[in-house]
Amino acid sequence: MSSSEWTLYKLGELGSLARGKSKYRPRDATFLYGGKYPFIQTGDVKAANHKITAYTQTYSDAGLAQSKLWPAGTIAITIAANIADTGILTFPACFPDSVLGFISDEKKCNIDFIEYLLQFYRKRIQQHAIGSVQDNINLGTFENVEFLIPPITTQRRIADILSSLDEKIELNRQTNATLESIAQAIFKEWFVDFNFPGATGEMVESELGLIPSGWRVGKLGDICKYVRKGIHPKDIASDTPYVGLEHIPRKSLGLASWGFSEDVDSQKTYFKKYDVLFGKLRPYFHKVCIAPVDGICSTDILVIEPNHYDYFSFCLNYLFSDELITYVSLIADGTRMPRIDWDSISNYQILIPNHELLKEFTRTTFPLYDSIILNNQESATLAALRDSLLPKLMSGEMEV
Repeated sequence: MSSSEWTLYKLGELGSLARGKSKYRPRDATFLYGGKYPFIQTGDVKAANHKITAYTQTYSDAGLAQSKLWPAGTIAITIAANIADTGILTFPACFPDSVLGFISDEKKCNIDFIEYLLQFYRKRIQQHAIGSVQDNINLGTFENVEFLIPPITTQRRIADILSSLDEKIELNRQTNATLESIAQAIFKEWFVDFNFPGATGEMVESELGLIPSGWRVGKLGDICKYVRKGIHPKDIASDTPYVGLEHIPRKSLGLASWGFSEDVDSQKTYFKKYDVLFGKLRPYFHKVCIAPVDGICSTDILVIEPNHYDYFSFCLNYLFSDELITYVSLIADGTRMPRIDWDSISNYQILIPNHELLKEFTRTTFPLYDSIILNNQESATLAALRDSLLPKLMSGEMEV
């Protein structure tokens, strides 16, 4: 069917569109949070890949009472901060009023198709944004945007093509989360519970309490170093991978996407494959990942490499640990956007086992991290294919 047979619709004609609710002031009242009801914020929507599968905050019964629970299958659409980011709920959840909820009329439209359509129209929607300090759009503005829509059978075919790619990307993400958990479990078993290969049970006193014989108390800087290799934009090839804080996912070692240096106009830092990239601004200390390629990164990211290949996995697990993130959050310097420097991180106190155990830990877990990198490279390829197909399918240029 040609695009000439597609029809213009407003979103409200294809289902119900309404604003999220968060009536209580102040909104940071602690009694509103910590319950069983997922509370989706603009950052959660931005982090979604077609479907929202994770969240960072929950509402209590009191929070739900002053909000609204949207059903699974609702499209969340941001109208403040990150304009026109979208994702489909995979579970019931609440929204603040900076997020719209769209529930489709299944006789008129396919929910997966509509979410991809909104991705395609994102830039056009963003042009309606207003506000000098923080861009935003209101519900009325959004309701006036018209979309060219094919018959529902065509919608389903288009959604099936694009969803097949996103489903594989999501499967890779879940696989990577499992691989990370396995590596972290081994780290805890060996270096926290002291149940490591060759353990004799002999313990000695230290300033951190009893530790296995042959181990010592040291600092993170004893096993890894900060790479200070700046590079000027004029010296960077245009196709060089570029990583900013926006590319690093929260609490995930995987890096599935990155930009390119053609958009770079200031001093950056060079990194190599397998370096560890660590966000040095709060609230981005939880952004830690393995570099999957050689490239350049924002100066808001610390590039860290182990002093020896055998230290790789041990170093990575400490940098990725909740304990370290809590530590740097407490000592970060600055009032507006606190930051951490390498000297502070390098002084973080750790237990250091003998070299042979570090070598064995890397030998055991490095294949897990390498699989994560390969999965992410596949996801990047699939995402690029999806992004190239999206405008062709949504404009009717490519028939299905």
